[in-house]
Amino acid sequence: MSAPDDHLREERLQREPLLQGHFLKVVRDTVRLPDGRQATREFVLHPGAVMVVALADDGRVLMERQYRHPMGQVMLEFPAGKRDAGEDSLACARRELQEETGYTAREWAFAGRHAPTIAYSDEVIDIWFARGLQAGERRLDPGEFLDVFLADPAELMADCRNGRLIDGKTITGLLWLQQVMNGSWFLEWRDNSAA
Repeated sequence: MSAPDDHLREERLQREPLLQGHFLKVVRDTVRLPDGRQATREFVLHPGAVMVVALADDGRVLMERQYRHPMGQVMLEFPAGKRDAGEDSLACARRELQEETGYTAREWAFAGRHAPTIAYSDEVIDIWFARGLQAGERRLDPGEFLDVFLADPAELMADCRNGRLIDGKTITGLLWLQQVMNGSWFLEWRDNSAA
């Protein structure tokens, strides 16, 4: 018996590397289409990433302002970063939160996954929530410059509406936050020591 999506699937016949960058790789796949014809697909291979929705005790969330060269502007974002080879998702979330913001968290909860650019990349971002924040010292990577601040979720929603906040992963994180705050979606929290 065939799966319900078999009539949509493409079969990879060949892969050709096009570019190997510092952490991104671009490839061209030759595929067999569902109707038997062949086509090519060029896309970016990505090691995966995490994003952290860090909840302060007063109801605000931890945010960053960072210049993003491809966009040519400073963007508003939740803390996030790429996974190192073989790195566990939660370990990456803990590391990125501490490195970029200086904060550690007492409790963590996995929310879901976000695929930001499905037409031209295999990147998947794991969404983590953190609470019981404790301030500490940041350890930014060389060449990394960003501001960290606490923001009211309602103000961030207004920033989405007025176009000031356009980062897709952060908008997805705000959707999760909104649904958790209104009780529609639930998180399974675990203590940092047991996670």
